[in-house]
Amino acid sequence: MGRIQALLLDVEGTTTPVDFVYRTLFPYARARLKAYLVEHWSEEDSHAEVERLAAEHASETGAAPPWRAEPGAVAAYLTWLMDEDRKSTGLKSVQGRIWAEGYDRGELRGTVYADVPRAFERWRREGRRIAIFSSGSVLAQRLLFANSTAGDLTAHIDAYFDTTTGPKRDAASYARIASALAVPSIAMLFLSDVAAELDAAAAAGMRTALSLRDGAEAPRASPHVAVRSFDEVETE
Repeated sequence: MGRIQALLLDVEGTTTPVDFVYRTLFPYARARLKAYLVEHWSEEDSHAEVERLAAEHASETGAAPPWRAEPGAVAAYLTWLMDEDRKSTGLKSVQGRIWAEGYDRGELRGTVYADVPRAFERWRREGRRIAIFSSGSVLAQRLLFANSTAGDLTAHIDAYFDTTTGPKRDAASYARIASALAVPSIAMLFLSDVAAELDAAAAAGMRTALSLRDGAEAPRASPHVAVRSFDEVETE
């Protein structure tokens, strides 16, 4: 099928342990939601985030908390979104800004698997491009890799994509990414721990690999090559 020109990587469960996201990043943001909103309420970026969240709330069909444009009510809605594990663009934006403060204070460091930095170095040495596609905001992605346990890895990464590009289970999102990178879909390899995301990437013409980290078991029947480490990724 030809040489892989670019690798597109998921974060959670692929470059980074799921536990870091759920036991470190999410609780850190949750504990600071209201205080962050109070402190930054008058700022232009906060106005844009609140307007985005108001629009999301207006389209809710579930039992969301009542909406009011004040810090306590917005924090309650954000907490509800987290409880529902929603891939909300507004929530991801607020979380990213809270984490930015945490990284700046030295209270957070981005965890990556040990094979990630050496794979990044190898792929770049071979002339391959690296991009990230995560439901976490582009800001959150940059922060994690800039402040990782392996040092600043951002020099290896060409581009970042989040849900503003489109849903991760929609083939059109992967077509947009290939177009943005100016790389043919067939020359791209997408790695993720979520089979439905890999299905969408494959439908867009990308090659795929299922990330099996931390003892995860491969499904009995899967069209996706399974890898337990980036050291196992085939790029030729």
